[in-house]
Amino acid sequence: MQKLNTQDWKQNTSNQLIDHLLSNFHERHRSHLPRIIELARKIEAVHADHTDCPIGLTQLLQTMQQELESHMMKEEQVLFPMLRQLRFNQASMPIKVMMMEHEEHQQALEQLNLLTSNLVLPKDACGTWQKLYLELALFIGELNQHIEIENTVLFAGKTVDANIGQIR
Repeated sequence: MQKLNTQDWKQNTSNQLIDHLLSNFHERHRSHLPRIIELARKIEAVHADHTDCPIGLTQLLQTMQQELESHMMKEEQVLFPMLRQLRFNQASMPIKVMMMEHEEHQQALEQLNLLTSNLVLPKDACGTWQKLYLELALFIGELNQHIEIENTVLFAGKTVDANIGQIR
């Protein structure tokens, strides 16, 4: 696989971007989220009586994991093969669905920020709590970059205007 030009994502081919997304985001989300969920579960169990405890974070993360897994499977099994084969007419509707789901992911991240007070730790936060917020910050950054690359580069110009039947 060729090295990606990360300074200007638009200089990379769709195949390069898809390979990058799969190896650097899809695989990472699948391995990272279970560890974050376990940390959240520990914090909620041990610190449930703390006023700053992010009660409900484990459940939110589990829901996000399920939604993200479903989303990534649709990309891997349906959308990415279409884009690799340059079947943009057929990819138009799946792209629209993926972009709507990206908006839902962004809303979930907003909920996450509300639950965690924008990842501001209490002064007496234990090492596990600190580790949780550090891992959440990494996850949020990675998910935002994942969404940005797809929305602004990979999907850009690949939707079909149904009224005139042209790629825009």
